[in-house]
Amino acid sequence: MPRSVNSVASRKRRKKILKMSKGFFGARGNVYTVAKNTVEKGLQYAYRDRKAKKRAFRRLWIARINAAARMNGMTYSRLIHQLTEKDIQLNRKVLADLAMNHPDTFKAVVASVQK
Repeated sequence: MPRSVNSVASRKRRKKILKMSKGFFGARGNVYTVAKNTVEKGLQYAYRDRKAKKRAFRRLWIARINAAARMNGMTYSRLIHQLTEKDIQLNRKVLADLAMNHPDTFKAVVASVQK
């Protein structure tokens, strides 16, 4: 009995990997075995960095809020503590946007918790 190989599925699997590696440099973009390793590693980086991106943005927002709060005579930690005590539910993303793009509004928020 002849050996049965599912060449349709094999080709589909290989084409999927090669499509994902489109634009890669040299053999990484057109040699299946090399492309497979590169794509797998790339997917690992993508998964990891989706989490890291959230951490990086939070760090950035905190730095911006702290800088703006200090310009208004308050520290970041005191500001966040006062916001929580006064039950003002503004997240760090919104606060950072206010600090950067609407400094007068941010000043009003700081003033409202300083009272």
